[in-house]
Amino acid sequence: MLKKSVLAATFTAALAISHNAAATIVLVETNMGDFEINLFDQTTPKTVTNFLTYVRDGAYNNSVIHRSLKDFVIQGGGKRYSGNNSAPFTDIPARGPVDNEPKLSNVRGTVAMAKINNSPNSATTNWYVNIKDNSANLDKDNGGYTVFGVVTGTGMSIVDSINTLYVPGGAFREAPLRNYSLTDWTNKVPVTASNLVTIERMTIIDDSPTTAANLNPKPNTLIGQVTDSGSSSGSMGSALLLVLAGLAFWRRPKV
Repeated sequence: MLKKSVLAATFTAALAISHNAAATIVLVETNMGDFEINLFDQTTPKTVTNFLTYVRDGAYNNSVIHRSLKDFVIQGGGKRYSGNNSAPFTDIPARGPVDNEPKLSNVRGTVAMAKINNSPNSATTNWYVNIKDNSANLDKDNGGYTVFGVVTGTGMSIVDSINTLYVPGGAFREAPLRNYSLTDWTNKVPVTASNLVTIERMTIIDDSPTTAANLNPKPNTLIGQVTDSGSSSGSMGSALLLVLAGLAFWRRPKV
C-alpha cells in the first residue's frame, strides 16, 4: 500500500511539473523568413491568452514590423500598411488592455508586450522582441514589461536580420525597409509594400503541454525597484531612455 501511495504521489508530482511547463508554440511567417515563439502559458496566463486571441482571429496576419531600434528591439503587432506613403500605417483594432505580469526578464530573444508610457496595465496588441539583454531598464520601468515568450531555435537570426535593415524616418518613422537605402530615401524613391517587413501569417503550431524545461526563462528580480537617476544604466536622462520617451516606443495611439 505504501509503495502504491509513493508511486501515486510521484505520478501526481510529474503531472504537476508537466502542467507547469506547458507551452504553446506560435509560428511567425514573414517575408524575411520564419521564426517560432514559445509562450510561457503558465507563468503569464493573462498575457498569453490575450496574445493568442489575436493570433486565432488572424489579427496579426498581413501586418508589419513597424518599429526597429538598432541593437534594442523590433516591434510588431500594431500596424498594417495602408498603401498611402504620407500616412503609411493603420492600427490593428485593439481589445481591452491586459493586466501586467512582469515575472520574467527582458533578456535577448524574449518576446514582451509593448504599452503606453507611465501606464503599467495598458498592453493590447503590440509586442516586441528583445535584440539584447534589456533587463536593466525594461524589467523595472513602467511597472516592468511583461515577457510572455521566447524566440527559439535559429529564429533570432531572422530577427537580427530585420534589425539590421535601413530605418528611414519621415512618415515611416522607425519601420525597417527591405531593399531600400539612405540613397533611395534621399532621392525620394517611393516606398512600396515589398519594402516593408510583413508578417504574412501567425499560427499556433503546437498547443499541447510540453516540458519546455530547456527554455529556463530568467526571473525578473528587478520589479519594484526604483530607477536610479544617477546611474548610467538606469537614468531617465540616459540616451537610451530619452530615445524611448521621444519615440514613444511602448505604443502610440497613432503613427
